[in-house]
Amino acid sequence: MEPLPIVPADHHKGRGAQHNPPNRFLNYQRAQEHWEALDELPNTDLPTEYRLEYPREIVNRVDSPDVGMQYSLNPYQGCEHGCVYCYARPTHEYWGYSAGQDFERIILVKPEAPKLLSQFLQHPKWLPVPIALSGNTDCYQPAERKFGITRQLLEVFWAHRHPVSIITKNALILRDLDIIEKLAAHQLVHVAVSITGLDEALRQKLEPRTVPYARRLEVIRRLSAIGVPVTLMCAPIIPGLNSHEVPKVIEAAAQAGAINCGHTVVRLNGAVAGVFTEWLRRTFPDRAQKVLRQIEACHGGSLGDSRYGTRMVGEGVLAQQIAQWVHKARQRYMNGGHHAPYNTELYRRNPSAPTLFG
Repeated sequence: MEPLPIVPADHHKGRGAQHNPPNRFLNYQRAQEHWEALDELPNTDLPTEYRLEYPREIVNRVDSPDVGMQYSLNPYQGCEHGCVYCYARPTHEYWGYSAGQDFERIILVKPEAPKLLSQFLQHPKWLPVPIALSGNTDCYQPAERKFGITRQLLEVFWAHRHPVSIITKNALILRDLDIIEKLAAHQLVHVAVSITGLDEALRQKLEPRTVPYARRLEVIRRLSAIGVPVTLMCAPIIPGLNSHEVPKVIEAAAQAGAINCGHTVVRLNGAVAGVFTEWLRRTFPDRAQKVLRQIEACHGGSLGDSRYGTRMVGEGVLAQQIAQWVHKARQRYMNGGHHAPYNTELYRRNPSAPTLFG
């Protein structure tokens, strides 16, 4: 294992990443220079920036056999939640930014996503298959409060009576209960709520701009109360940090109404490894080396893992033990976990056409 990086003295409160690692796609790197010629001066002001993007298409086909979705839609790229482990960080490099601080403070916003989705759903060859809202970055991240694109997308799904799944860790989803309840009444929506543990002190360090775990359990309760099938995403499980909480998280989510559970073991692909390792060394210096070794033990001796079949849940004795914890807790608290299927019979290619089904 390579030596851990030296921890800088400055710390940006409320941000997960504390630096910008180099972008692997760029031959040059941006740097902030000061008139004093001291580049080492800490930048104490890291405001969030929103930059508009206008892609020609918005629905993405997902070829991975590991993630349980065929199509996804991301109204935002980058995520202000600041989760240090986030597997989506390296995607920011494709846009010319860093996977570090850039990922959580330069948010790319797609204002024409609802229009593009409606056009997509009206294509004469499209057959209704659930489309996942998120998949890369959280559709209910703080930017949604300002731009409201996710709500508009749900309105499009409802107009077309098209099935949609939602993945989030933000309580802002409760704002849209009116639309979600209509979708749920016709078996058109499933929601997955991500909860990484129950230790609030750890959450504040690990996911600095996310809502408290208690609020996420409240999200599960309120969604379940209106008939929404809710899955707990116990993810990512980080050996030596939150792995011991797995059974308690599943029990708490089940008591709140979750009827199924999925899990992933943390993997640190590309630039995520540097962001996470620096954070770990800064935050838990006494156990950093042990945690990294345990992550490697779950991924064939590497911090990262891109292999289909093992990359999400890992391999080896420790990964198998984690999988057994999840399985036993699911059986005990969720009766094994079963979802009602999506309804694809109500799909309207033309939402303005009259229908017998409302």
